[in-house]
Amino acid sequence: SSDVCSSDLIEDSDNRFEFYHAKEVRVPFDIEYFNKITQGGLPRKTLNIVLAGTGVGKSLFMCHCAAANMVAGLNVLYITLEMAEERIAERIDANLLDIPVNDLKIIHKDIYDKKIEKLRNKTQGKLIVKEYPTACAGSANFRHLLNELKIKKNFVPDIIYIDYLNICTSSRIRNGANVNSYTLVKAIAEELRGLAVEFNVPIISATQTTRSGYSSSDVGLEDTSESFGLPATADFMFALIATEELDQLGQIMVKQLKNRYSDPGNIRRFVVGVDRGKMRLYDVEQSAQEDLLDGPVMDRTKFGEEDHNRGLPK
Repeated sequence: SSDVCSSDLIEDSDNRFEFYHAKEVRVPFDIEYFNKITQGGLPRKTLNIVLAGTGVGKSLFMCHCAAANMVAGLNVLYITLEMAEERIAERIDANLLDIPVNDLKIIHKDIYDKKIEKLRNKTQGKLIVKEYPTACAGSANFRHLLNELKIKKNFVPDIIYIDYLNICTSSRIRNGANVNSYTLVKAIAEELRGLAVEFNVPIISATQTTRSGYSSSDVGLEDTSESFGLPATADFMFALIATEELDQLGQIMVKQLKNRYSDPGNIRRFVVGVDRGKMRLYDVEQSAQEDLLDGPVMDRTKFGEEDHNRGLPK
């Protein structure tokens, strides 16, 4: 007899109905528009990718979200391969303690301790930061770490951040192997998504734009650094875009590139407020979103053409 599972379309209809109507467990954002476009947050067993140029705010975004998750009572694991774990912790401290990063160097110990104690009383969540050398760790190392944290610290994360994907190693392709970047980055993405499935969590990671994408006031999937295999594997992918005009307004633009959770055409782009001193993001007034929609289409890619054509009179 065969062990292959199968589903009878008619006979199993009741089970499917229950599946369609079951409320999926999601990790919500604390930013309204991110919850809108993901229908309430990130589902488990998914790989979610931030695309941005150097210095635009990939780590800031992930630090902000990690801090918000912890305050909401979740267990968060933040893996860094780029910055020292003290630097990541410093950014998260600035966010959580409402202190500009530069002021952390001059704050008195008693004030710092009081703020930490207040934070401890406010949340049951835990946040662990783990540093690996650049290009020296991949899914096998992360799996070992997760198992070790569970055994030694009784810590099971609800969400994992990996900063960032392109500087991970592949557990299937050995270092120095003669493979192109498409194959390598796609392998890393597949392994991280497999890790998300295995540990039943959403994983958020990031990738750099290409040089053309870095200088652009708009970004498309074709600006994904090194590999188009990454957007093929990700469940949700969006770009962070910074321009001089947005910087002056204290804003950053978010543009959807791929979305398996809802139709990315509904809200193709939106803006969020950014406080770079305190490493924070926040909701902006609705008028800022309307100004964005009424303004010129910045996008020169096929996505922008679709947006533009959608807004033309029928």
